[in-house]
Amino acid sequence: MSETSGRLLNLLSLLQTPREWPGPELARRLGVTTRTVRNDVERLRQLGYPVEATRGAIGGYRLSAGAAMPPLLLDDDEAVAIAVSLRTTTGGAVEGLEETALRALTKLQQVLPTRLGRRVDALQSHTVRVAGQRRGPQVDGRMLALIAATARDREVMRFRYSDHAGSASERRVEPYRLVNWGRRWYLVAFDVERDDWRTFRVDRIAEPRSVGHRFTARPLPAQDIAGYVAAKTRQVQMKVRGRLIVHASAADVAARMGSWSEGSIEATAPDRCLVQLGGRSVEDIAFWIGILDVDFEVVDSPELAAAVRRVADRYARATR
Repeated sequence: MSETSGRLLNLLSLLQTPREWPGPELARRLGVTTRTVRNDVERLRQLGYPVEATRGAIGGYRLSAGAAMPPLLLDDDEAVAIAVSLRTTTGGAVEGLEETALRALTKLQQVLPTRLGRRVDALQSHTVRVAGQRRGPQVDGRMLALIAATARDREVMRFRYSDHAGSASERRVEPYRLVNWGRRWYLVAFDVERDDWRTFRVDRIAEPRSVGHRFTARPLPAQDIAGYVAAKTRQVQMKVRGRLIVHASAADVAARMGSWSEGSIEATAPDRCLVQLGGRSVEDIAFWIGILDVDFEVVDSPELAAAVRRVADRYARATR
């Protein structure tokens, strides 16, 4: 590499840090004159890098976003990380990104040094995806981009939404956040006609469009939006509930249940606790109770008690 090319790469590396660099400081870092720095900045501009310059006592140079995509300067770890991420995206759940990711990966592999290409190939050839692995429903990448743009610009959206039963309705909302949780994407928005916050699964949204009206931002329904979506999703999933006395400490039960038990364990004695569980059905709750592997008593829930007896009878029959 020529001295000039190497110096340009060093200059570009400095400019990619999120700060403004005074010319004299750049000159000291590169071991050249300020005139050379000005010349090198002009060369970077000719290559497509949008280097801005400001005058004055606190002026300097900084790299900004431009109209076209210039060549990228990546270190080894960054290049490998991007290549692996692109390969993962080609089998992802966002529709419309697979082909684009494959084209970008092909371009990147053509310019990767041999030593980095071998690292990427090793990761790919020795990584196995589980066959039949359950994946979430695909969402359209263009739809995600549209929703994100309307949220950024605070524009009211309209779309057709299908609930879990398949019933469709027209919605008019103020979009705020997209949340990727588990295998699904969710939109947190304020439903204007229902005058309340709602969480929408993006794969159930159809025909989204901006109506061209701006809205004034409201305080979000929670500081932790990801936690808010998780809680709302659990509420929908937990159609039935049951209570039981578990013969173990609250701390031990909480450790066994993890986030599934959030806010549902109350200590009643050093070795006893009252646990409230939710699930799609009493059969689901009966199954999860068995996983705790401790003695328990069902409290004021005849349906759950009957489900537990059915499970117990099934296991008893299996040992005859």
